[in-house]
Amino acid sequence: MKSIKNIYKIGKGPSSSHTMGPFKAVRHYLEHHSDADHLHVTLYGSLAATGKGHLTDWAVEEAFSTWKWTDKETLESKDKRGGDVVIEWKPKENLQVHPNGMKIASVNFDGDLYDKWTYYSVGGGDIICMEMPVEDEDSSELYGMSTLKEILDWCNRSGKSFWEYVDEVEGSNYGFWDYLQLVWDVMQKAVERGIDQEGALPGPLNMRRKALSYFVRADGQSDAFRTRGLIFSYALAVSEENASGGTIVTAPTCGSCGVLPSVLYHLKKTYGFSDQRIVRALATAGLIGNIVKYNASVSGAEVGCQGEVGVACAMAAGAVTQLMGGSPSQIEYAAEMGLEHHLGLTCDPVGGLVQIPCIERNAYAAARAFDAGIYSLYTDGRHRVTFDQVVNVMKQTGKDLPSLYKETSEGGLAKEFE
Repeated sequence: MKSIKNIYKIGKGPSSSHTMGPFKAVRHYLEHHSDADHLHVTLYGSLAATGKGHLTDWAVEEAFSTWKWTDKETLESKDKRGGDVVIEWKPKENLQVHPNGMKIASVNFDGDLYDKWTYYSVGGGDIICMEMPVEDEDSSELYGMSTLKEILDWCNRSGKSFWEYVDEVEGSNYGFWDYLQLVWDVMQKAVERGIDQEGALPGPLNMRRKALSYFVRADGQSDAFRTRGLIFSYALAVSEENASGGTIVTAPTCGSCGVLPSVLYHLKKTYGFSDQRIVRALATAGLIGNIVKYNASVSGAEVGCQGEVGVACAMAAGAVTQLMGGSPSQIEYAAEMGLEHHLGLTCDPVGGLVQIPCIERNAYAAARAFDAGIYSLYTDGRHRVTFDQVVNVMKQTGKDLPSLYKETSEGGLAKEFE
């Protein structure tokens, strides 16, 4: 497995697969075709089916127009390069490797295409290119163990926890823990920005932001009602920031970015957990997400929303359990429940937007993660179904789901609201 830094990408919403991935693909192509003044980009399958709602065209055009003028981590620039980019949409045609396929080609003076490269946006902002490897500082394989059972056995033998295994693998790498602290800082800012915003979200659905009203109402409650209300409000806040194109952290994707920050933010504000302990919980959560990404998928276009919100719930459940003093076995149990009870969850965004049912799903999954953590703490950690078994089932379930329920907006809720 690669670094868990690949699970936590800092960037703009609303979609890691449809916004971050295509942006990165265009930039990668331009790194190897720096003199290209005209591009032809063809989007296939899910990228084309829900691309406009997910701002794929904007990401492609922004990546091209700001090339060489800005830092590669930002999407904003006052300067524009010359030339143009033409986008072709083919929602009914899929490429072989993944539903999120795209081809990028240069255009000569006669309008002919040349140097056509094929890319796939495989989830969580990651891309692969069939013609040229996509390499960065976090692309090497680091982890010798790739199942939670293997790592749990290591914990039981060594007397250490999951985050300590992450530390043994990555802790000596320059800036690793600083990066997780940055991730936590960005998550907190997303919660706080979202809580302070009002008005409608962008897009034709005219969805009003709800985070602030939930936060105000929760503050007047007590006990369990207050806990749930605050968790709901924090998850809504981050998800609404994502839907507005704000800066968030994939955990493991943009569409599920509200789950993990909400429970961590609640635990910090309510129980006073230190940033150090929360960053360690982020390491454990990232390890859980990394295992799913390596052995299955976190792409809604490939396995449905079980791979996005379901995995986010598992990550958050494990983090909650660790912070509340749970053993490695209890952490594994909480993560297993978080994913198991999202098996079969479809990805059917209304209008191709990351709003309905995505935003509400983040809030509900956050509360479910909190409950899974509490439930596991009442047990001794022993249970019949393992996390790794659920990951295998999730992968197979994703293969069995018809494509219209995997981020194409051709079925489910999206079909109902056409």
